[in-house]
Amino acid sequence: MKPSPPAAVLAGAVLSLAAVTGCSAANKHAEPPRATPYAAKHATDPPAGNAVGVAPGGCPTAASLPLPKEFPENLPVPDGAVVTSVEHRTGGRLVVATVVRGGFDSTLAFLHKRLPKAGYIPKEGEVEEDNAESNFSSTSVRGRWTLRKMSDCEGGVYLTYLTSAVS
Repeated sequence: MKPSPPAAVLAGAVLSLAAVTGCSAANKHAEPPRATPYAAKHATDPPAGNAVGVAPGGCPTAASLPLPKEFPENLPVPDGAVVTSVEHRTGGRLVVATVVRGGFDSTLAFLHKRLPKAGYIPKEGEVEEDNAESNFSSTSVRGRWTLRKMSDCEGGVYLTYLTSAVS
C-alpha cells in the first residue's frame, strides 16, 4: 500500500529534522559541518589581523559569515554568535549553524526567554545535560533549534536553526 501524499510529506519532514538535529544514537556527538557550498561561495576574508580557522582549543577564530537574507529578521540570535555555515535545502528550508561562546545554560536561557518575546511559540522540546532542542513556530515561520555543548571550546556551544516559511 502506498502512503498518502500528506503522510509522505510528514515522513520526509520528520526524517529531515532527525538528520539536522543529529538524533541517531550512532552520531549523537558528531561535529557539525564547518563549511557548505554557501559558506565557500559567500565567505569573505576576515578583517586584517584576525586569524582564520580554529584556535588550538577548537573555538572558531574566523569572521562570522553573514546571516542570509532568507533568515527570519525577528528570530533572535545571541550576541557574538559566529555563523559557521549556511545551507539552503529543498522546500525553502534554511539551516544556519552557529557557535556561541556564552555557555550552555546562558544560551538555553536566551532561547527560552527571547523566542517567545519575538512571537515564536516553543513546542516539543527537551533538555539533557549537554544538549537541548525544540521546535518553534510563528505566524510566518516554523522551525527547530538545537543546542549542544562543544567539547573542544571552553564555554562554546553549537546552536543550529532550521527554518522554513509557513505556507
